[in-house]
Amino acid sequence: MKTIASVSLPSQVQQPQYDRSQLRSRIVHFGFGAFHRAHQALLTNRVLNAKGGDWGICEISLFSGDTLMSQLRAQDHLFTVLEKGADGNQPIIVGAVHECLNARLDSLAAIIEKFCEPQVAIVSLTITEKGYCIDPATGKLDTQNARIAHDLENPSEPHSAPGILVEALHRRRERGLAPFTVLSCDNIPDNGHVVKNAVLGMAEKRSPALAEWIAANVSFPGTMVDRIVPAATEQSLAEITQELGVEDPCAISCEPFVQWVVEDNFVAGRPEWEIAGVQMVQDVLPWEQMKLRMLNGSHSFLAYLGYLAGYAHINDCMQDDAFREAARRLMLDEQAPTLRITGVDLTDYADSLLTRFANPALQHRTWQIAMDGSQKLPQRMLDGVRVHQQRNSAWPLLALGIAGWMRYVSGVDDKGNSIDIRDPLSDKIRGLVETSSDAERVSALLTLSEIFGTDLPQNPRFVDAIQQAWQRIARNGARQAVNETLML
Repeated sequence: MKTIASVSLPSQVQQPQYDRSQLRSRIVHFGFGAFHRAHQALLTNRVLNAKGGDWGICEISLFSGDTLMSQLRAQDHLFTVLEKGADGNQPIIVGAVHECLNARLDSLAAIIEKFCEPQVAIVSLTITEKGYCIDPATGKLDTQNARIAHDLENPSEPHSAPGILVEALHRRRERGLAPFTVLSCDNIPDNGHVVKNAVLGMAEKRSPALAEWIAANVSFPGTMVDRIVPAATEQSLAEITQELGVEDPCAISCEPFVQWVVEDNFVAGRPEWEIAGVQMVQDVLPWEQMKLRMLNGSHSFLAYLGYLAGYAHINDCMQDDAFREAARRLMLDEQAPTLRITGVDLTDYADSLLTRFANPALQHRTWQIAMDGSQKLPQRMLDGVRVHQQRNSAWPLLALGIAGWMRYVSGVDDKGNSIDIRDPLSDKIRGLVETSSDAERVSALLTLSEIFGTDLPQNPRFVDAIQQAWQRIARNGARQAVNETLML
């Protein structure tokens, strides 16, 4: 079978310019998803192209991904990233990955031992919010989570990411091996502290001495990641095949823009990511907050209201003047004033985001962005609302975005079509929707303390703002509700 590793590729395809035989698994990565392929793996590939070295990546997947990893192995762990701009495409073959392990293809024992190899310096993660097994109400390890409960009973045969990290660090400590850095690359607020809380929470349940050793010797840098990477589709894979002249089932498309801001705190070394344009800083939080509220918050706003209004893609929303204006005002009038970042022109940032959203080559589905809203609303919208509540300032577009989520998870769009809801809390949400009328819907969904906490549902001003926004959508549909809100 022909693969990208066995054929001569067109001259416009960028290929690895380094000796891949020198790579060692110095980075072990949880979660070989689309974003990691087009972000951390690609940026590490750029460093290797610039100066060579041995900073190879071993990809880990646990209870899924076996088909993808079998395909990856069949093409010598090479894969394609197609950067798609409004003016043309650039295919890139990434060679930084040189090994992969999967619990179905290999064994859990082999996976855990991989983390224990002496050369491993960084364990990075893109496992989404739910992979950290954190109770959103407390920010601590969720001991009621089925995988966490299993790992506490069977610490040497863990099934969760926190459990595997703790078991690996336990073995390294027992063997006198140096610790590694744990690097979360997920798009969640204060991700370094999230993974630290998960790991230390698990370790404390096992052994206070182990927890002390981890706290003293392991670093958990925070990161901010930014690149629009739509999920692969038959259409996007076919386009990449046309660019390459051969199929690549592991390929992914993305926008040309990429940003990575990383707290420079690594206990066992790191690649020189600065060469690839990565910003190594002392404090990531202001950058992360800016991105979560301005980019991700407006993305979610467009996803919920755009989907309800019949727009399949974000760039479709950008063709609607009302949606475009609403996204810009949301960023600049309601999100930017809540930030504490300095030295960044937020007007330029907002306008650059609108240009990226309008990229017709990406076809980023509103339905995809709308997934897992219960995990995203708190940091993308509700944190900003709390700032406005304290200042007694206005936030009508944030209210509309939150009401848009409520209307979306109610399961029917503005034309009466059913919506395929994908969310970790979908069973709970469905139960609340099925037992409440439209008039009761806001009150019912506000009982989800995992999302709204206890402070917001008890605040009459907050509840009234969401109720009014809900009524605007229920009365005339999402598109008219956006227009009406712009006139407030």
